[in-house]
Amino acid sequence: MRIATFNVNGIGARLPALLQWLEDTQPDVVCLQELKAPQEKFPVDAIQAAGYQAIWHGQKSWNGVAILARGQLPIETGRGLPDDPDNSQSRYIEAVVDGILIGGLYLPNGNPAPGPKFDYKLKWFEQLIIHAEKLLDSPAILAGDFNVMPTELDVYKPERWLDDALFRPEVRDAYHRLLAQGWTDALRSMHPGEKIYTFWDYFRNAYGRDAGLRIDHLLLSPSLAPALKNAQVDRDVRGREKPSDHAPVWVELDIKRIS
Repeated sequence: MRIATFNVNGIGARLPALLQWLEDTQPDVVCLQELKAPQEKFPVDAIQAAGYQAIWHGQKSWNGVAILARGQLPIETGRGLPDDPDNSQSRYIEAVVDGILIGGLYLPNGNPAPGPKFDYKLKWFEQLIIHAEKLLDSPAILAGDFNVMPTELDVYKPERWLDDALFRPEVRDAYHRLLAQGWTDALRSMHPGEKIYTFWDYFRNAYGRDAGLRIDHLLLSPSLAPALKNAQVDRDVRGREKPSDHAPVWVELDIKRIS
C-alpha cells in the first residue's frame, strides 16, 4: 500500500501536474495541502475521472487539505483539530482507508518570528501533539507539510535559517516531542544520514542547486511502523513545467504486517 503527501501549492494551477503524477505512480492514498480553493472549487470531477474518491476541507485563497483514495471513498473521521486556536483555517482532515487512520495536515508557516503568526504556529503544534497521542493505539499515519526542518541535515544551509519559523528551536522541539510519543519519521528512518529534501524555493535556482528543505513528513504509529518497506521523494515532479515548490513524498507499507 502506497500512501503519499503532496503540497500542491494551488490545486487549480497544479491540477495537470497532480493528475499526471497520479497516473504515473498510482498511489493508494494521497494527502494534499495548500489547495488554495474554497470548498465548491475543488476539482472533484477530474479527481474522480483519475480513479480517486476524495474528501476535502477547502478555504478561499489559502490553506486547504484533502485526502484522496484510489477506488474508494475515504471514511471521514474529522476535520480541524479539536481546540484549534483558529478554526477558520483549513489545516487538518482525518479519515480511515483500508483500516488505516490517515491524518492529513498543513502546519502553519509561522513567519515572521517572533510574532503573532509564530505564536499561532506553536499553539497549533501543541494541539496536534495532544490529538496525535490519542491516535497512537491505532494503525495511523500523520502526513503532510509540517513546516519544520527537524535537524540540520534537513536544510541545505542551516546557518541561514536559525531565526526562521521553520527552524527555530521551539518548533524543532515540538516536532521531537511529537516523535517521542512513539511516531516513526518514515523518510528519515529509511534514509538515515542522507540529505534528502522535499521543498525547493522558486527563487535563485534552488531546485537546480539542490538548495532544499525537508518539511513534508509521514509519521507512522507504533503498530504501523513494522509495515514500512520504503519511503521516497518523487523529486522529478518538482522539476517539471509549472511545478509546485514541493515534491510528493510517499511510503510503501506491507499491510500484512500491521499489528
